[in-house]
Amino acid sequence: MQWPERWHRGKAEWDILSYYQRFESAIALVLTIVIALIILVALYRLSIGVLTGLLFGAADPLEHAVFQSIFGEIMTLLIALEFNHTLRYVVTKHQSIIQTKVVLLIALLAVARKFIILDMRETSAEYLLALAAITLALGITYRLMRSDADPTDRLGGNRRPTASGGERESGVHHPGKDEIDAEQ
Repeated sequence: MQWPERWHRGKAEWDILSYYQRFESAIALVLTIVIALIILVALYRLSIGVLTGLLFGAADPLEHAVFQSIFGEIMTLLIALEFNHTLRYVVTKHQSIIQTKVVLLIALLAVARKFIILDMRETSAEYLLALAAITLALGITYRLMRSDADPTDRLGGNRRPTASGGERESGVHHPGKDEIDAEQ
């Protein structure tokens, strides 16, 4: 789709929105820009840190602490990317609000990041138990929400087709998300 055509279609859609929907879209757009800037700065810092560490020998990638630190930063970037990706659907009006299932998946990513950067020598059993309980609660909540939304998917083996004819790995269907992915 060409730029002028997108602009005219967006303007026509904007005109029929209520004031609150316009407000919500504007906030989502600002958040998308802010998160995109944060992602760029974090990617720059990660890239410079890894390159200088490897080139000048300041960081040994085989050292466990360095490995944890680098992958912790990578997971942080992935979480920010997924959150920004989710906000894009609010901006493009394919979703009016952020879906709870997506927030749960982002929370699971954050817990997975915590497990990656965890130093087992300095972590108490109670802390590990609490993280495990949080992970279990998020997983069960996500599974119940997914089962509730799709009564035919009780065992988790049902995959949903995408607009391009393939299948989503996660099995999560987001209204409008497949169509946006197919456009790009």
